[in-house]
Amino acid sequence: MKKFAVLGFIVASAVGLFWPSAKIAQAQEMAANPLTGTWRMTAWTRELTATGEKSDAFGPNPKGWITYSPSGRMMVIVVKSDRKAPAALVPTDQERIALYGSMLAYGGTYTVDKEKVVHHIDTSWNQAWTETSQTRFYTVNGKILTLRGAPAKDAVDGKESVYTVTWERAE
Repeated sequence: MKKFAVLGFIVASAVGLFWPSAKIAQAQEMAANPLTGTWRMTAWTRELTATGEKSDAFGPNPKGWITYSPSGRMMVIVVKSDRKAPAALVPTDQERIALYGSMLAYGGTYTVDKEKVVHHIDTSWNQAWTETSQTRFYTVNGKILTLRGAPAKDAVDGKESVYTVTWERAE
């Protein structure tokens, strides 16, 4: 009987050396909330619900990051890939407008269930989004996170659209 206890202790110790408790905690957190972590944007598309026509939502190859913390906070920043730097440290009014129009950023808390995540925005690049909640339906397939909005009228042209953003888990 003592042999099995000693053998069990040796095996448990070896597992502990190769799989530290921090890794176990991380694996448990990801199982409970698969969104936890930092994700790099790989695509952002717009689909017109009337025709099914798809297009790049923020130009080709936008750059962006989204982070979901275990404590329930999130933040996101996205910029157009062709974003122009101002000519000087202090941008002109025209450059400032172009910079504002080529990005989005917000942060806040989030709630998540098995099919959707709701971003409760408390800080935003566009004050109209502050104190709002944005619902996204999600799927996680390995290292790929897909966030999809509900059909809604586009703020630019008024056409009903669905936006889909694809992210890859950052390592």
